[in-house]
Amino acid sequence: MYIALAVVAVIALYIVFIYNGLVRSRQMAEEAWSGIDVQLKRRADLIPNLIETVKGYAAHEKSTLEEVVALRNKAQAVPSGDVAGRAQAEGLLGQALGRVIALAEAYPDLKANQNFTELQASLETLEGELQMARRYYNGAARDLNVKVESFPSNLVAGQFGFAKREYFEITNEADRAVPSVKF
Repeated sequence: MYIALAVVAVIALYIVFIYNGLVRSRQMAEEAWSGIDVQLKRRADLIPNLIETVKGYAAHEKSTLEEVVALRNKAQAVPSGDVAGRAQAEGLLGQALGRVIALAEAYPDLKANQNFTELQASLETLEGELQMARRYYNGAARDLNVKVESFPSNLVAGQFGFAKREYFEITNEADRAVPSVKF
């Protein structure tokens, strides 16, 4: 009888241990997604200043500037939990931003503008921080996904509703293209 009770207690403790590991992994993934969200918000906040600076020098590039604003609004409208939708929208926005930065080549006065160079430097810094946040999130999502799929934690995950997380990745090959920018 004591042996059976001890076995049940060990199994119960093991289930609690697995459950807590799943909770920890889920929280890490949520915190990592929050980091991406913060960087994307910072980038979205920088865009209006960049557009206003470029507007004065490249008035006839209105369609490019309007496209960036429209893509920014579209990206911000994607629900925070929609990882794939957000990745797609942000990929398109990144491409459009690359085209705006490339406008500086055609407008030497813009390239010399201090506000533009400061905004460009801020954007480059943000893109680096966003890349780090993406890697951190994808690592946290990977860790959670491994626990959700591997035995015996998959038994506990299924019972308590833990689900795999999507990776934040660029799915459109055209979004992977790096815009050519020469200064």
